[in-house]
Amino acid sequence: MKEVRGIRNNNPLNIIKGNNWMGERPNQTDPTFEQFVSMEYGIRAALKLIRRTIDGRTLGGRPCNTIRKLIFRWAPPTENNSMAYVDVVCKHTGISPDAIIHSNNRKEVLAIARAMAYVECGKWLDQAYFDSAWSLL
Repeated sequence: MKEVRGIRNNNPLNIIKGNNWMGERPNQTDPTFEQFVSMEYGIRAALKLIRRTIDGRTLGGRPCNTIRKLIFRWAPPTENNSMAYVDVVCKHTGISPDAIIHSNNRKEVLAIARAMAYVECGKWLDQAYFDSAWSLL
């Protein structure tokens, strides 16, 4: 059985093309999503984006410092069932949808990223990938 796109691309949070990321595959064959040389580099890119989004250092400049705001920005309702996405991330992290989250809280950000990867790919990725990715920041 063929793996889902996010796993095949080592991009479990399905980052759309547009940046020059550390660890990108030199030969990009996916027309829409970034492809990385390893899962750690794909997760590293996602962690950087999540942290920037939480802090409001992305397009629009508004902090998205709750899971609800983060997910609605990451996976907008025009393209996704954002509320279901929020519910799954909150259930698996134990963080309420409107609790303030902090970009420098390693445990919190890694739990959110791992739950988001689960939603995006439909399977749990090993925590070790996320720990290794954090060390690459």
